[in-house]
Amino acid sequence: MEKLNFKDIISKPMEKAVLDMGFEEATPIQSLAIPHIMEGRDVIGQAQTGTGKTAAFGIPILEKIHPHQKELQAIILCPTRELAIQVAEELKKLSKYLKNIRVLPVYGGQPIERQIKALDKGVHIVIGTPGRVMDHMRRGTLDMSSVRIIVLDEADEMLDMGFREDIEFVLRDMPDERQMLLFSATMSREILRLTKKYQDDPEFLKVVPQELTVPETQQIYFEVKEKMKLDLLSRLLDIHNPNLSLVFCNTKRRVDRLVSHLQVRGYLADGLHGDLTQRQRDRVMNKFRKGTIDVLVATDVAARGIDVDDIEIVFNYDVPNDDEYYVHRIGRTGRAGKNGKAFTFVSGKEIYRLRDIQRYTKTSIEQQEIPTLRHVQEMKTDQFIKKVKNVINTEDLDKQILIVERLIEEDYTSLETAAALLKMAMNEENTGGESDNGFGDTGASMGMVRFFLNVGRKDRVKAKDIVRAVGDKTGLSSSVIGKVDVYDKFSFMEIPDASAKDVFSIMSGAKIKGRSVNIEPANKRMK
Repeated sequence: MEKLNFKDIISKPMEKAVLDMGFEEATPIQSLAIPHIMEGRDVIGQAQTGTGKTAAFGIPILEKIHPHQKELQAIILCPTRELAIQVAEELKKLSKYLKNIRVLPVYGGQPIERQIKALDKGVHIVIGTPGRVMDHMRRGTLDMSSVRIIVLDEADEMLDMGFREDIEFVLRDMPDERQMLLFSATMSREILRLTKKYQDDPEFLKVVPQELTVPETQQIYFEVKEKMKLDLLSRLLDIHNPNLSLVFCNTKRRVDRLVSHLQVRGYLADGLHGDLTQRQRDRVMNKFRKGTIDVLVATDVAARGIDVDDIEIVFNYDVPNDDEYYVHRIGRTGRAGKNGKAFTFVSGKEIYRLRDIQRYTKTSIEQQEIPTLRHVQEMKTDQFIKKVKNVINTEDLDKQILIVERLIEEDYTSLETAAALLKMAMNEENTGGESDNGFGDTGASMGMVRFFLNVGRKDRVKAKDIVRAVGDKTGLSSSVIGKVDVYDKFSFMEIPDASAKDVFSIMSGAKIKGRSVNIEPANKRMK
């Protein structure tokens, strides 16, 4: 089904909160449910955990709340305290830019006196387990007379846990004029009896789970602290050295930041997200297909048009917000009968999202230990030895043998000679060797190329104008552009080696402050 754009169905403050959370578009259950709930219809939603159903009912509920009215307006029943807390946290994130909306989770195991104090201050939305909600109703601390919406979340779980009588106790006390929403992964006869009894002509909405069809893809996850994700990604890229890899982030901001970090570290990386123009997207994709860049960092929506068969590894830098996105992501590798790998980085509470994904996809994702730096070096050494063996077995080495024989005649052993040559070759391998960008020594900082531009202060050009122009024309993040020196009639700027050719090509003839730019590699600085 066609997914809706959030800006078409929700208010501006809500859209801002949704974007902060990393959602670029509505999931299938959200696309189906939100319009009907906003219209005031009763809804039965059949969808698996992890398909975005909390936002499917949470967004329209928050949009319908009247903050100036202090009474309880919505109640959400959940089977467990963990889910109640999780739903409450998500609603608080969604209401980030909505003023004065109060959300409270109530559940057993927490002192009831604390909950009573919070309820006395006035709460708009209560999320709770059936037993604790019923307890508050009996005490008179929860007044249902003003409730306009009630939600049964994971109804099948609640019924399996024996909450039917508790649920019916709560529902019987609801006002006649109210909206009832029920969400469940399965539709048992018991659930259908409940809907028939308490719902009014409900809209039945069903989302069929997408099947995982990547048998050739090895799925692995790493538990890693957020601040260590970049190091882990770098190590895995170094160990596996994929020709093409795809890295997924949940937000545009994360894509830009990660691309900057990777470029500074010397990786041939670029980003793809919704803020890029079509021309910029096409340019990035052409570079990826041609292998000019070998690491593409993208958001889920931006990656839709990617149809490249040779992607060896997919990295989930962020665990996706929607289980279906996981299926789409790892389906990018292991194509055409080739083996692929999918690595997922799990930080903190993301482990619960990963468990939902495994249930949804009916597959097991293997945990592995984070590779150490020593492991990286050993892998690099093994790869280098393979290259050496390949040269010995396939190349003509007559000229090189003559050089070695000359050294042996000068009383160096063949073992010493081989070790010295190996050390030189491995040093060059590990440092990337001399830059092969064709610009030579431009007097730039390490890993950079210095360019001369024929615009300066007399053209009313400042450093920020140069940085902005390069970013707009090439898509290069301002954070990776090096030192910019502006003089009266000319300027110099430093660009990461990996992006130098693109910048040189694109900026030739471009305009800065209305002036056509002549860009040339700078001459080596005189000492």
